[in-house]
Amino acid sequence: MIMPPGPLVRALALFALMAAWAWLAHQGSAGEGDPDFSAALAALPIVAIAVLFLWRVGKPLWIVVGGLTLFAFLAWLWPALRENVALLYYVQHVGTNLVLATLFGRSLFGPREALVTQFARTVHLGVISVAKERYTRQVTIAWTVFFLAMALVSTALFWLAPLAAWSVFANLLALPLIVLMFVVEHGFRHRILPPGERSSVADTFRGYRAAMQRRHSDSLAKHP
Repeated sequence: MIMPPGPLVRALALFALMAAWAWLAHQGSAGEGDPDFSAALAALPIVAIAVLFLWRVGKPLWIVVGGLTLFAFLAWLWPALRENVALLYYVQHVGTNLVLATLFGRSLFGPREALVTQFARTVHLGVISVAKERYTRQVTIAWTVFFLAMALVSTALFWLAPLAAWSVFANLLALPLIVLMFVVEHGFRHRILPPGERSSVADTFRGYRAAMQRRHSDSLAKHP
């Protein structure tokens, strides 16, 4: 099946943007880029999250006060930020992996259903076999371990290896390793599950989006 031109162009543009970001992050972390530009690029995701949070608050006074406070805080920290660009990227990389590990891992305990199982139920309209439920729980465990391992390796390299070596792992290899994880899981899925029980990677992403949208709707309903 050939992808339509519109989605194909968007996918290629997204890939190009991610590749450019990874390369610029690597240069900044290794100390090869302009320190002000590298610090601004490293701080951009944190600023975007803060702005999104303020926007969701919805109160103009809070948005203005929060925005001014954020700007003043960044201005005060800027000399330190431009001298510690690699530390900024390290905090982002480890923080992102720990958040993802927590997201997957916490669904394995208590009355919750494993996160990948939730995705599968969403794709299959709430009905999956016992075998698929068991398999998706194992996949949830695998992703939890993967993200924890990424955070552990990143930490070890950051503190024990040259910054350039850590940056190659954190900025250039992170996305390929995630893709490799999907490929390996896809192979196991085809070996363990019968044809009728298999879901495509696209199905998994659709399940993820639907599950996250449902969580967001539930959150809004509880906290209008």
